[in-house]
Amino acid sequence: MRAPLCLLLLVAHAVDMLALHRRKKQAGTGLGGNCTGCVICSEENGCSTCQQRLFLFIRREGIRQYGKCVHDCPLGFFGIRGQEANRCKKCGATCDSCFSQDFCIRCKRRFHLYKGKCLPTCPPGTLTHQSTRECQEECEPSPWGSWSPCIRNGKTCGSGWGLETRVREAGPAKQEETASCRVLSESRKCPIKRLCPGERNPRQKSRKDRRQRKDRKSERRPQQPGSQ
Repeated sequence: MRAPLCLLLLVAHAVDMLALHRRKKQAGTGLGGNCTGCVICSEENGCSTCQQRLFLFIRREGIRQYGKCVHDCPLGFFGIRGQEANRCKKCGATCDSCFSQDFCIRCKRRFHLYKGKCLPTCPPGTLTHQSTRECQEECEPSPWGSWSPCIRNGKTCGSGWGLETRVREAGPAKQEETASCRVLSESRKCPIKRLCPGERNPRQKSRKDRRQRKDRKSERRPQQPGSQ
């Protein structure tokens, strides 16, 4: 009786060792021989269950698929944590990189990013940033600056009328945006009230000219008879 019993124990032990060997082989092989971070891994399909905090990334080739456990989902995918497993899910068809299915952070070519969405064109009231293809709010003008000194012929002194100018910059709607905007300016006529050094007041000169003309007219006027 002892011999059959010993033989039975040896067979059971061999079966257990074979099963253990297969589990070790499955944990060390798979697609490219990489089952790092896997709980369950096979040669045919790679990882099917990952360790805690890792994401299961499924790569499909035709009708076949291969699983891999990753710390961060690759470009074009985003991570979803669940009670049973953490998985990498593909971004939308027009999105290159995303935080979630509904929020894109970079669009594919020929699409423009606006508030997490990828659009064929930027909506009205926005401008396209050339390098990032983001739709940014149109430029908002800053307050007007102070008027410049009144200038005529490049001088701030003299007589007559000149021009004074003020400017304001049309900056981006938000400080972090980098869209380039134009500078606005406006000018208006202004009287120049400060005489240049050595210049006479034109009003005094005109008054003197009027008195001289009046004196000449009075000298030319014929005298009335008997006025002497």
